[in-house]
Amino acid sequence: MAIFPVRFSHKIRKLFSRDALDSFSEHMARWSHPVSARRILDTIDQQALNRIREQYPRHPNSPQINRFEDARYWVSINLKRAQDLWLDRTPRMRILDLGCGSGFFLYICKLFGHDVVGLDRDTNPLFRGTTEFLRVPRIIFDIDPCVPLPDIGEKFDLVTAYRICFQRVGREQPGVWTEWGPAEWKFFLNDIRTRFQKPGGRLLLDFNPRPDGSYFDPEVRGCFEAEGGRFFRSKVLFAADPKVRPRFNQLGPQVDDARESVILRSK
Repeated sequence: MAIFPVRFSHKIRKLFSRDALDSFSEHMARWSHPVSARRILDTIDQQALNRIREQYPRHPNSPQINRFEDARYWVSINLKRAQDLWLDRTPRMRILDLGCGSGFFLYICKLFGHDVVGLDRDTNPLFRGTTEFLRVPRIIFDIDPCVPLPDIGEKFDLVTAYRICFQRVGREQPGVWTEWGPAEWKFFLNDIRTRFQKPGGRLLLDFNPRPDGSYFDPEVRGCFEAEGGRFFRSKVLFAADPKVRPRFNQLGPQVDDARESVILRSK
């Protein structure tokens, strides 16, 4: 007889949890500053994109992510990513995307007036063709543990890494990997902070879920906490100063109106 009240109270706590409130805040921020995904799609030559997909067709052993080469999917996902970082309403920023994949996130950032560059390994012909088609500049590089990233010659307001897998250095069994520990992550964070982040810059890491639903080990979480990381679901946000705990909507000075170069606002 006591099962129902327990389950109900659990749902109530979940409904008013910090994650739920943050998620509601994201939805409200996107709703209050609507951007037209259709207008973004209209800037893309779909026939040319289809020819790229025909040139690099899927095969049974293709990575899972290749099943989502549809532009509508990529635009929808990456528009939300950009809006959740308020990139549709901040002044011009310099953005580096690690593991940039097909380049749609940076393409949308360009439409919002930002300067962008991607970094990724060159193992997926479809991603190579798509980034070239979208005219997203890309640096070819494999991210390895305790190896500095290549010298780009500049620093950035924002460094992102979505659905990352570079921290997985070996597969123990299907779905289970050997991953970076605190030492590797401290090296990576120090490399980003000292060589790639501007003084007020931000670093966003977005993790793929493990089979058990977790994103990293407790030791890694402790490392991120000690480095000033702010957590939200699969994401961890870092400031250039480890003593500062950043907020997701404080990447730079916000402006109320879109820049004149941006024509994507919903009417």
